[in-house]
Amino acid sequence: MIMINVAGLGLTFGAGEQAHQALRDIHFAVEKGEAFGLVGESGCGKSTILRCLAGLYEHWHGTIEIDGAAVGPKLDRARCRRVQMVFQDPYGSLHPRHTIETVLAEPLKIHRLGDVDDRVDQALASVGLDTSFRQRFPHQLSGGQRQRVAIARSLMLEPQVLLLDEPTAALDVSVQAEILNLLADLRRTRGLTYVLVTHDLGVVVHLCDRLAVMRQGEIVDTLPAQRLLDGAARHPYTTTLVQASLQHC
Repeated sequence: MIMINVAGLGLTFGAGEQAHQALRDIHFAVEKGEAFGLVGESGCGKSTILRCLAGLYEHWHGTIEIDGAAVGPKLDRARCRRVQMVFQDPYGSLHPRHTIETVLAEPLKIHRLGDVDDRVDQALASVGLDTSFRQRFPHQLSGGQRQRVAIARSLMLEPQVLLLDEPTAALDVSVQAEILNLLADLRRTRGLTYVLVTHDLGVVVHLCDRLAVMRQGEIVDTLPAQRLLDGAARHPYTTTLVQASLQHC
């Protein structure tokens, strides 16, 4: 069953001589429960796709379907319930003057959902944090703990899809594996569908089933993650990315 279907997605910033076409005729589909990666060099359009899916950009054209239903450019409550996003910087995405309890309760209050206390406790437990974190502020947490809170917040509305924008890039290497393992466990236990943006091929191989390779606003290759792991990528640009990644190891 297809959970996400994107067809002919395009997006341009600016107009006239200043126009920049950020996305060109993007096509891909993600099955329910699948983890799908978007990789490529900085500025190639990976995060722009996530922002279109999340409703953060409204001036795109093409087709986006979530769970068989077409979504429009404007964000609505139903879409928020189905799709949530985890950002790269866990400190920047959390309000510095709000307690963790307030951060987690806010989506429930906006959507007028009950059992706030129980849901907050359950969300903390689901990401490996105890109830003592409820009254803490973001600056009192480590980077890994802040990202766990950000993941917990994304789960408050029980979405079907998580959009992950470089979720481990701002973390120490030792913490990155913990967050990746947490995301893998949540996907398995909750039946979540992931779209992951990363520049780290090791991360995409660890978490994803398939990936699309992007270059200058276009998808130039789509392949199983296992093929990368086996060193069997065939497209020249994908091969170039793999070689560049190995040089930085």
